[in-house]
Amino acid sequence: MTYYPPVSPYAAGLGGKCPRCGQGPLFEGFLGLRKECEICRLDYAKADSGDGPAVFVIFIVGFAAVAVAFIARFVWYAPIWMAFLISGGLAVVMILALLRPLKATMIAVQYSNKAAEGRLEE
Repeated sequence: MTYYPPVSPYAAGLGGKCPRCGQGPLFEGFLGLRKECEICRLDYAKADSGDGPAVFVIFIVGFAAVAVAFIARFVWYAPIWMAFLISGGLAVVMILALLRPLKATMIAVQYSNKAAEGRLEE
């Protein structure tokens, strides 16, 4: 059995790296997971972040987009269409910037905590 030094789940997640070795890429494409790590051969079949990252992104981006729309409309006195355009553009950029690292971080935290499906005891 090979020993792998502990990897910070946050460092691995934000870098989009394998949660076990911290070196191999986690993703294939933008959000698709690889089948396994190229370096340590960790199987990613059980890795499932579910809707968790999307919920965090919705809360973060929703708050920021509403705040920017409010500032654009009532501080900069931009027309309503301009305020929506600015906040909508910001929302798209933030979604694309946050979704991938949050998904990788959620998977890395699950791995480091040895998360598994719930089972009923018999």
